[in-house]
Amino acid sequence: MGTQRTYLVPSTMRTMRVLEFLAHSKRGASVSNVSRNLALPKSSAFLLLKTLEQEGYLRRSVRSGKFYLGLRLVRLCRSALANLDLREVARPCLTNLMRQTGITVHLAVLEGNEAVIIDRISPPGSSAGADWVNRRLDVNCTGVGKALAAFLPEGQFEKLITARRFARHNDNTIVTVRGLKKELCKVREQGYALDDEEDEIGVRCVGVPILDSNQQSFAAISLAGTTELIPLDRVETLASSLKQTASEISFQLSSTHGENFGGSDSFIPPVTSLSGSSLRASPGKSLLFADDEPE
Repeated sequence: MGTQRTYLVPSTMRTMRVLEFLAHSKRGASVSNVSRNLALPKSSAFLLLKTLEQEGYLRRSVRSGKFYLGLRLVRLCRSALANLDLREVARPCLTNLMRQTGITVHLAVLEGNEAVIIDRISPPGSSAGADWVNRRLDVNCTGVGKALAAFLPEGQFEKLITARRFARHNDNTIVTVRGLKKELCKVREQGYALDDEEDEIGVRCVGVPILDSNQQSFAAISLAGTTELIPLDRVETLASSLKQTASEISFQLSSTHGENFGGSDSFIPPVTSLSGSSLRASPGKSLLFADDEPE
């Protein structure tokens, strides 16, 4: 029997050792401390520490010159904990939704400019399953992607849609900024997103956001299946079930975490208004649909 091959990057391992060492150093650590305790050349320790500081993972005391863990690590930890809480709270609700509809349910969050599936509940006998978790999806052509994007704060939304070119999966895919803004205005108005064979021919998906206390999306859920399983005349009914499930998840998170998560009293914000060629969210709400270039 052959031995199992492992793949390790020495520089990454050194970086992780530095972070672990600083995590256990209550009073911080200097370049010399890190070099001596981790048996690293002083020049290597300096470069690692300065790189981590520049990227926000460490901070350096001006007075003592010592390095401490930075705010970017704190944000990463909070995101990891939030996703763990989200999955734990959401799973029973998603399971109930799957049993009610007989359709596969997805839970996703936004990471960078893509939606990432963090949980999936499939009906018994379904061939696909665990391999979908951690799968990354485009926001312009998927139910969870559109639902997440439509309810973002306006600055984050603009950054998201201008970060890169949209991939065309088939002739149904929306690939222009103008086209996507119009589509997301519709998503906000009706409270749900529809992927109508835009990601994959023969597959339809209905998605809704899970909103925080500011009525902005921090996650999304969807029902995905074949066009036979999700005919167009069933979309409204499925969207209603999704909204109810999303409200339940939001309410439970709100009960646990207070105002950091949205309740279910006002699941869908006021309908976006249309004024001339500019589509703008109501005052105080998320997502600015500014004038843009023609299609």
